[in-house]
This record gives sequence, structure tokens and C-alpha cells, in this order.
Amino acid sequence: MKISVITVTYNCSEVLNDCITSVKNQSYKNIEHLIIDGGSSNNTMKLLRANQHHFTVLVSEPDYGIYDAMNKGIKLAKGDVIGFLNSDDFYNNNEVLLRVANLFKSDANLNACYADLVYTDKVNTSKIIRYWKPGEFIFGSFSKGWSPPHPTLFVRKSIYEQIGYFNLKYKISSDVDLMMRLLEVHKIRVRYIPELWIRMRLGGLSNKNLKNILKQNLDVLRALKSNNLTANPFSFFIHKIFLRAKQFLKI
Repeated sequence: MKISVITVTYNCSEVLNDCITSVKNQSYKNIEHLIIDGGSSNNTMKLLRANQHHFTVLVSEPDYGIYDAMNKGIKLAKGDVIGFLNSDDFYNNNEVLLRVANLFKSDANLNACYADLVYTDKVNTSKIIRYWKPGEFIFGSFSKGWSPPHPTLFVRKSIYEQIGYFNLKYKISSDVDLMMRLLEVHKIRVRYIPELWIRMRLGGLSNKNLKNILKQNLDVLRALKSNNLTANPFSFFIHKIFLRAKQFLKI
């Protein structure tokens, strides 16, 4: 079983090496690492060319944003299972992809799996700021502000081919829209693994500032409506605040 890991990057040379090394050091070797660069203008391409022997595919060209780049990666991927590792993220240990492979090998009916993620300090990645333990998926959870951490999600490529890709009209929440389509609308068979798989540096696009956080959640409400999933905005935001507070409390 081949696993495709897709990394989307743009001017991220200062953190990208950790991401590449994280994939390279995985004990499971039947993997391909695809780097989809948006046409970086800093030292990113120099770093990528120096490390090109560590990944399978390199594309560098202008795109319409992170989700357009992710769609490119899905279409180019040759693996049976696809996961995303953002340029400023890395795996918690060298056994994550082995764990993923064994899960899918042991259950031919499993369509997807996800796990835990921690947000770390930008510089000191051993310092945990937030601990995201999503828990088991329950139908109706997206209407209450819940979603799994997208970087921990692994999905069979055949599912993307059947259901579709990221919707580009959601600039910073298309990952949530896609996950609600997978889990709530199409009801794919998914499994939660209560293990820490991903370390993410704090400060990503959707969490960059309060304006982006608000915009992301308003987009999620739009996506819920578009997918014919009901949500009370007041209840949605109350649950969202509670779920976020739990991450800081690390419970």
C-alpha cells in the first residue's frame, strides 16, 4: 500500500526542512512525498532543489491559493491513501505512516482515519500551546463547531475520485467543508485514533488573527448551509468557544 503525502508551500524556507525530514525519516517506506509550491520567491526553491532526492514530485507555479494547490496534489498522487502535511507541520514520531498503513491494510472497508494534533510554539516546537483531541465523530457534530484536525486526516484516493476535491470558494475553510462532505453528507467509514500524529506551529492561515478566525467560522456556516446541514449560529459559536478552550486546557 502506497501513501501519498502532499505538502503545499509558499515562501516557507525557514520551516520546510523540518517537514521534509519528518517524511523522510518515517519507518514506513512505501510512500511518495509531493511538494506543491505556489511559485515561491525566497529561498524555498533553493532548499527544495537541494533536497529533491527526498521527495517524489515537485511542482512550482502560481496557483489560486492553498486549496487549489492541494487539489493539484490529489490529482498527481499515485498512492492508495492520501494525507496532507503542511509546510510548517511535522509528524510527532517516525511511526505515524506505518500506523496509518496498518490501519488501512487491516480493514479494506475503512475509508479514512484521523488522530490528535498539537499546536506548538513557532520556535520551540517542544512547547505545546494547544492540544487538539477531536474524539469520535458523531453525526451532527459539524453543526456544533466540531471538526477533526485536517493534517491528521488520511483518506483513500478512490474516495476523492468519487466525492470530489476542495471547493475553492471557501478561501480558508475549504478543508472543513470537504471533511463535512466526507463524514456528514457521504457518510464514509472513518475511524478516530486517540494518538498524537501531528505537531503544528501556531500561526497558520486560519488562526493567523481574530479576523481570519471569524472569517473561517462564517465560511463554515455557509458550507453547512450549502451542504443542507442545519446550524444555529449562536449555538455554533458557543460550542466552538468551548471546544477551543478545551484545547488550551489540554483536556
